[in-house]
Amino acid sequence: MGTSLVGRTVAVSIRHSLIVLLGALAATAAALVYLSQNFAMTAETSQLISPKLDWRKRGIEFDKAFPQLQNLTMIVVDGATPELADDGAKRLASALQQRPDLFHNVRQPDGGRFFERNGLLLLPMDDVRSVTDALIKVQPLLSALAADPSLAGAMKMLNVTLLGIEGGDVKLKDIEPQLNALAGTFEKAVAGQPAYFSWRTLVTGDAPDLGDKRRLILVQPEMDYGQLQPGQGASDAIRAMAGLLNLDPAHGVTVRLTGQVPLADEEFASLADDAGLITAAMAAALIGILWLAVRSTRITFAIICTTLIGLVITAAIGLLAVGRFNLISVAFIPLFVGLGVDFSIQFSVRTLAERLVRPNLEAALVATGKTIGRALALSAAAIGVGFFAFLPTSYLGVAELGTIAGLGMIVAFTLTISLLPTVLLLLRAPQAGLKEVGFTLLAPVDDLVHRHRRAVLIVALLAATAAAALLPLLRFDYNPLNLKSPRVESMATLRDMQHDRNWSLDAINILAPSLADAAPLARRLADLPEVSRVVSLNSFMPENQKEKLVLIGDAVDVVEPVLDVEPAQPATDAELQQRLGATAISLRVAAEHSLDAAAAASARRLADVLDRLKTATPAVRASAAAAVVTPLKIMLDQVRTQLKARPISIETLPKELIADWMTLDARVRLLVLPKDDHSDASLRRFAQAVQSVAPDATGWPISTVASGESIVHAFLQAGTYSFLAITLLLVAVLRRVRDVVLTMLPVILSGLLTFGTCAALDLPLNFTNIIALPLLLGVGVAFNIYFVLAWRAGETAMLQSSLMRAVVFSAMTTATAFGALWLSSHPGTASMGRLLMISLAWELLVTVLFRPALLAQPATRTISATA
Repeated sequence: MGTSLVGRTVAVSIRHSLIVLLGALAATAAALVYLSQNFAMTAETSQLISPKLDWRKRGIEFDKAFPQLQNLTMIVVDGATPELADDGAKRLASALQQRPDLFHNVRQPDGGRFFERNGLLLLPMDDVRSVTDALIKVQPLLSALAADPSLAGAMKMLNVTLLGIEGGDVKLKDIEPQLNALAGTFEKAVAGQPAYFSWRTLVTGDAPDLGDKRRLILVQPEMDYGQLQPGQGASDAIRAMAGLLNLDPAHGVTVRLTGQVPLADEEFASLADDAGLITAAMAAALIGILWLAVRSTRITFAIICTTLIGLVITAAIGLLAVGRFNLISVAFIPLFVGLGVDFSIQFSVRTLAERLVRPNLEAALVATGKTIGRALALSAAAIGVGFFAFLPTSYLGVAELGTIAGLGMIVAFTLTISLLPTVLLLLRAPQAGLKEVGFTLLAPVDDLVHRHRRAVLIVALLAATAAAALLPLLRFDYNPLNLKSPRVESMATLRDMQHDRNWSLDAINILAPSLADAAPLARRLADLPEVSRVVSLNSFMPENQKEKLVLIGDAVDVVEPVLDVEPAQPATDAELQQRLGATAISLRVAAEHSLDAAAAASARRLADVLDRLKTATPAVRASAAAAVVTPLKIMLDQVRTQLKARPISIETLPKELIADWMTLDARVRLLVLPKDDHSDASLRRFAQAVQSVAPDATGWPISTVASGESIVHAFLQAGTYSFLAITLLLVAVLRRVRDVVLTMLPVILSGLLTFGTCAALDLPLNFTNIIALPLLLGVGVAFNIYFVLAWRAGETAMLQSSLMRAVVFSAMTTATAFGALWLSSHPGTASMGRLLMISLAWELLVTVLFRPALLAQPATRTISATA
């Protein structure tokens, strides 16, 4: 679009100002209606990358083979004791299964009827022998407890044990851990504190670790992708059900949510935490610096109105073009605001300069269109072409962002030369009291740059060289979890679970052709030093079943008869008090005759608390009884079930278990777990090692690295295409290779300085802040086009010009407005703010020093010298 055409467009717009204003308002209203009726946004990150990539194909194939493993919410049930964890997970899973409208699939990967019954068979041979020997050893204890599963029965059992000590069959030291456990529980009950007791620990004699007190439930919730938090409704229902079942810390159980769905949902929630502060900071910075640029409330108002109207229209056109927004394409908002405000500032500041020498505002507006129109048109075209160059990339999120942002540049330019002058005219924008629109204070700097032009250029060359040398140190953070807020429940739970031996997010999945092929492949994978273990369908068909069943049968013969008895009638409170007192006396007698001081002290401790419990209120005794009896009944039921183990074969495995490990066409899933820590480097080694054996493997470690590489490649590809497209456009328009080089050199320099700084400060690029790069490219290209065209028009005192004022305030507006993202507590958002601030700081420095030095020689002299 030629300069005269832009000038005529401005003249027509202000001549028909009311028509233009009404047309813009009508277009805005139509855009709002379209957005309200057709707005759609997907939070599915899987749709951001092309499905044609090999690693995506493997992931999609696996997802189709096991759809029940996708979009999962993991419910982590932690109990104060193993019994409470078991019971809580079982009751919650049962309640969730009653809501098929909210949950398509509910299962316990480490629980359920199959594991409750056959859990012993799945243990190593030595562990089976240890457990069965322990059951046989405590048969008298189990007999007494099964006959009277109450606090009174527990005291009776303890009295029987103390008689054995008196007879020399048992030593007091042998039951010291149990005495301390009971004493600790009763002391808390007497003190009015939550009290818990584990009979499983008492029977086995082993202290439970984290895995023993944790159970998992996997649910596949109903997703509403029309919401920014598609799984929030299901997550709220889980928490509500847990509350109704008294699964809370007050009852010894903690229920937390993590997994794919809560992580994605809480990502939006954490972004919204600081939204008010960041929005206020951005708005204040935007309005404040705009006012400093033009020194007029009316002009500031005109710029903001033009920008907001353009944003609404761009959103509607973009939605029409791509169908729906995604997590990346919504970045068109900062892109449009940053570049749209730049166009408006350029036009407004130039208008102020023209107003000083023109008879009226109308003449100043038309003159502005004629003088700056070509620069604005070329900038909009170059940036738009650069954005449209994103289309061929495999990163669909970026391709759609390029489409919307490219269309946005057309909208921004059109409104800048039509609506903005109209609003300025209707508001009768004043001169703003500026005697000089340029930066006269920068005259000494201008003179310094001209006198030391060669030194400035040499310093710039050295800085570019140093920055380029640092580029190998620039890294990309491939782990998206590092960008999530560590304060949200899903992320905190996930970090906590990294220490759980029974589960890992970093597992890799492999599809073997058949069950027969799975076994040798699993052995080869298990031999890798990076692998801790491999799980497949074969893992649920244990070895040495006959030998294990013999051991279990021996325990059945001894233990099962004493468990299948009718429990006695519960003791009255008076009888319980009597039993507590008698047990306290027996404990003190045992302590007096014991030669072990520590064991005697433990017996006296328990005797003392039993005396206090005897004289306490019935409510306190009821609390102590509940702490002991509830896990006792759970433990007895579990022992009864474990003794019913039967031989396991592929035919006897539950259908839902087979479905999780074998496809309908008999392919078998192998789950490979890492051995090393969860650092990014170790996960990369783990993924490479597994793929060396199974190239078709898929899973989080592989997709994380591959997606990061795909995104980096997509941005490099988009950057290359954009650079070439912009360069070709400049060659076609400027028609001088030297002018094109002068336009693009500052862009390259500011880019090198930005990346070099990130490398020096160890500020990695990531999935979030990399989105800022298109904005930085657009701003840099626009600024350089303005300066080169002004230089060609004969401008030499760049720092004192109205153009410099417009560029500096445009950069400051973008830097401070979007630099406010640095205030966010969300790591990803804050990293974007940091990158923007660093880049625009270098852009300002290049603008003040390098560009003026580069353009210090008059264009006419340069042309004649090359002629």
